[in-house]
This record gives sequence, structure tokens and C-alpha cells, in this order.
Amino acid sequence: MHPTVRRIPRLLTRHIDGMLLGLIVLVMGLGLLVLYSASNANTARVTAQLANMMIAVVVMWVFANIPPHYLMRLAAPLYVAGVLMLLGVAMYGEVAHGARRWLDLGITRVQPSELMKIALPLALAWYLHRHEATLRFTNFAVATVMLIVPVALIARQPDLGTALLITASGFFVLFLAGLSWRIVAGAVLGSVVAAPFVWSLLHDYQRQRVLTLIDPAQDPLGTGYHTIQSTIAMGSGGWTGKGWLTGTQTHLDFIPERTTDFIFAVYAEEFGFAGSLVLLALLLLVIARGLFIAANAPTLFGRLLAGAITLTFFTYAFVNMGMVSGVLPVVGIPLPLISYGGTAMVSICLGFGILMSIATHKRLIQT
Repeated sequence: MHPTVRRIPRLLTRHIDGMLLGLIVLVMGLGLLVLYSASNANTARVTAQLANMMIAVVVMWVFANIPPHYLMRLAAPLYVAGVLMLLGVAMYGEVAHGARRWLDLGITRVQPSELMKIALPLALAWYLHRHEATLRFTNFAVATVMLIVPVALIARQPDLGTALLITASGFFVLFLAGLSWRIVAGAVLGSVVAAPFVWSLLHDYQRQRVLTLIDPAQDPLGTGYHTIQSTIAMGSGGWTGKGWLTGTQTHLDFIPERTTDFIFAVYAEEFGFAGSLVLLALLLLVIARGLFIAANAPTLFGRLLAGAITLTFFTYAFVNMGMVSGVLPVVGIPLPLISYGGTAMVSICLGFGILMSIATHKRLIQT
């Protein structure tokens, strides 16, 4: 075999973090397994999800091979493009189910809020990296404005779930950059004081979600239905679960949105507490690997971006599981790498690709 041919596998995988990839593939495999049951053995849907995963892995590979200094050059243009598209959504976006979230570009429709999930932490990490030697309150104030602008536009659509996720991703960048605990405490206190005003700004359905969290039984066939049925399913799984393909709540159609937002209820019913611990362990290992990459990144840009991507992944999983188990309001956030859907899968794997780039281009950056 020609030496060049023998080098192809190494060239294709030299910027892939093997441990992170292995964990991602394991979680995706569990996702396909539970999706097959949740969709009532719908092979077309499972095949479509497998195609989504393959596209996501290709996107991950592409971004893993882009050196971080090139990503830095993309940060400002991506952020500006994302904000302009959000403004376009506010003025010309398509309305569906009472929300204006999509922008028709003629050849395709895009959801700019998905772009901001990556563009915002990328831009904040770039900005704070540029001012690394002289970071002061003014820089954090500018970064906060950079955060507030897209979040306000997304919340206006309205898309509270995505707005909260993007707020979290931006906050993680600021916190990891050294934001003072006094400022954090002040922001928390300010949020508590502003809560009545924020409550008055919420839409009726958003208020109802909070009230349903407190007492789902007040509307068991309406707003409380999702929470009641998902908690019944999780509780009925017991320690070892009812078995794959034999979940009664699932296959008698009691669990709503069971292939997307509430797929964890299907998993918990069929694989029980023990199976849930296995999934939690895999997700925690993914998070631990991401934080390890962040801690060992050679630049502030790499540390901030890797940390924000990893902690945002944690937020996805935490909010979804909390929502399904009834300890958080229902906000329509999928379980990462598990729930059916292509857009979220691609955006999550794009973030993992950036993590791999930061992990495997360290020597190039240091030299």
C-alpha cells in the first residue's frame, strides 16, 4: 500500500478527540434506541434521525479541522450577521403557531436564533480575548450589551426557551472571564426585585407554565398534562424499567411530544432508574471531557469558548430533564443528542467540533 494511502486515516482523524467522539456516539446510539420505541417502531423516523446524526458528525469534523485563530476571525462577522437576521425576523419573519422565528431567504428558511447559540459565545470570547491584558468593568459592560441585544430580539419572537439558553451561554463566557462575584450577586438580587415587572411582561401561556410547575393538577387535561404524564411514566419505570418497547405510558400514547422534548420520560419508563443513571453518567463524562479541554486550552479565547460550549450542553440536559421530571417549567428544550430533530443536533455537534479544534490545535497555537 502506498504510504500516502496509509496516511489518509490519520489525516482524517488527527483533529478528532477520540474520547469525546466515543462518548458522543454512545449517547447517540442510546438516542436511536429510545427513538425507535418512542416512535412506535417507525423506521422512517429513525432513519431520518440517523441521517441527521451523520450530517451533524460531518459538521463536527469540519469545525474540528478549523484552527481556533480562524474561528476568531469569524466571530465578529457571525455575530453581526446573526443580529441582522434577528432584526429581519422581527420585521419580515414568518409567523407560525403564534411566534415569529423563521426568516425566508428565498432559497431556504433559517432560524437565526440557532445561529446565535454559537455566534454569541464565539463573539464574547473573541472580544474578551482581545482585551485580556486590560480586562476591566467597561469591557464586561460592553460584553453584557452584546449579550442583551440578541437575547431581547429572541425573547420578543417569543422564544423564551432559546432566549434563556443563549443568556446562559453568554453568562458562562463572562463568568469564566472573571466576572466579579459581587456583580453576579447584584444581578441575582436585581432579578429578584424585577421579578414582578418581568411577570407582567410574560405572555399568558408563559405565566401558565410557571403556575403549572407549582401545581400541575390545577389543569390536568390542559397545561398540566405534559408534566403529569411524564412524571407518571418516569415513576412507573421503577428501578430497572418496564423493558425496551414495553413502556405502557409510551405505547398507549399518554406521553406528549415523546420523540422530542419528552423523550427522557420514554427512556426512564423503559430503562428505569438504573438506565437513567447510565445515561447521566455518559452525559457527565461528556461534560467532564469538555471542561478538561477548556482547562487545558492555551489561550483565553479557547478557555472561554470551550467552557461556554460545555456548560451550555450541561444546561440543555439539566433543563430538559428538570422539565420532564416536573422540577422546572416546560420551555421546549430538547435533550441533547437524544431528542429527534436535525437543527439542534447539528448545532450541538458544531459546538463539539469547536471543542475538538481547541483540544487538537494546541501546539499550533503555542508556536
